[in-house]
Amino acid sequence: MFETQKLTFPRFIVAGLKGGSGKTLVSLGLARTYRDLQLKIKPFKKGPDYIDAKWLSLASDHSASNLDPFLFPSSQVLSLFWTYSSDFDLALIEGNRGLFDGKDVDGSYSTAELARLLSAPIVLVADCTKVTRTMAAIVLGCKMFEPDLNLAGIILNQTAGNRHRRILRQSIEKYTDIPVLGALPRLRKNPIPERHMGLISDQEYQDLDSIFNKLAQIVKEYVDTDKILKIARDAKVAEIPYDPVWPEKSSSDVVIGIVRDASLWFYYEENIKALEVHGAKIVELSILDQADWPEVHGLYLGGGFPETLAAQIKANVNKRRLVKHLADKGLPIYAECGGFMYLCQDLFYDGLTYPMTGVLPVQTKVHKKPQGHGYIRAEVILPNPFYPVGQKIVGHEFHYSDCPDIDSNLNFALRLQRGVGMCNGMDGLLYKNVLASYAHTHALGVPIWAKNFVSAARKFKQAMDSGLKECPEIVV
Repeated sequence: MFETQKLTFPRFIVAGLKGGSGKTLVSLGLARTYRDLQLKIKPFKKGPDYIDAKWLSLASDHSASNLDPFLFPSSQVLSLFWTYSSDFDLALIEGNRGLFDGKDVDGSYSTAELARLLSAPIVLVADCTKVTRTMAAIVLGCKMFEPDLNLAGIILNQTAGNRHRRILRQSIEKYTDIPVLGALPRLRKNPIPERHMGLISDQEYQDLDSIFNKLAQIVKEYVDTDKILKIARDAKVAEIPYDPVWPEKSSSDVVIGIVRDASLWFYYEENIKALEVHGAKIVELSILDQADWPEVHGLYLGGGFPETLAAQIKANVNKRRLVKHLADKGLPIYAECGGFMYLCQDLFYDGLTYPMTGVLPVQTKVHKKPQGHGYIRAEVILPNPFYPVGQKIVGHEFHYSDCPDIDSNLNFALRLQRGVGMCNGMDGLLYKNVLASYAHTHALGVPIWAKNFVSAARKFKQAMDSGLKECPEIVV
């Protein structure tokens, strides 16, 4: 039994009526506004989203964490969230999709469910294009749809002018008791254009502060930021069991390299933290530049957009050869989605073929529409360095590429109960001590992953220190 504690943490959730309602731009504007007030903001992103989380990190000047009761248990969601309560002045949580949208008809794992779990007030962002009085009915429906939901206010988005805003505000105030916290005009141009998984990568912009300052200026002019701050500070005290997220940090001399550059940068910060807790020293690497890599005993290749930098990857022959050499030596390598694509033979994109590292006997082809999108459930069916056989894994996939003409007899370590994967519901290709898949996982959902990764790196180091030319296959 864990000791129950009363905890306070000013907090609010920015939710939307649907995806694309404007909640991300509102969240970024609010984050920068409160940062400018010298508040220490801890941003969170609900759901499996790397891009919005990165933008929130940049707007607030603090790393964002993802909260998702599908990817890891609700008890861990609570523990992770409250871990930051003593270090930050305000928690800004951006929801995903529509407020009540989850994985099923019951709304499981929805933003509304997260709001109840965290006892967090909700600020709803609504796209008001071509609607006036009907918005009052929509707001009233949202308030009554699920019990115990603190719908604290609404921000009207995409309003056409003063008359439009006046009718919207008067209608909502007449028929509901939900306060209108702001009314944003229709922007002629989206400050951050969208692509793929929502907003495009921050790597493609040079002057990020000008974007955030513009969003903050809009929010300050059209939104009652003082009232939202009061709503956050009035959020009720939570009484929860104290359950530390992280075990006591262990010491080790192993080094795990993480490729973090403009091509591969999708990482949950908690995954990196988990590796450190289990004793790994983390070094950041690039597959784009010519800089030499230090000695590493493990390699983590996250997701990203390798196709957008395929020409640069192709040109960097030395790095491709190095990664192939390390894989052949038995270096433990864990690759997710974009990282998996990098380990393949070739990448087909926009009518051209780009050679990759050739670690895996597979090619990938990028399409205009998603080839796999959503949560995954998998069972481990082959021995590997990271997961024991029989381990059940939860995660998510969102890939625009597939594997044309893939051999269905390859060594797939994962059998999917839910999801698409690489081939007929199979995923997780194995080569020596390499495991590469389309699946993204979270360390709090599969805590054994980080411990085993560091252990595999240690075994590789021991093999090299003993004079072996190649590390034997590592299994757990």
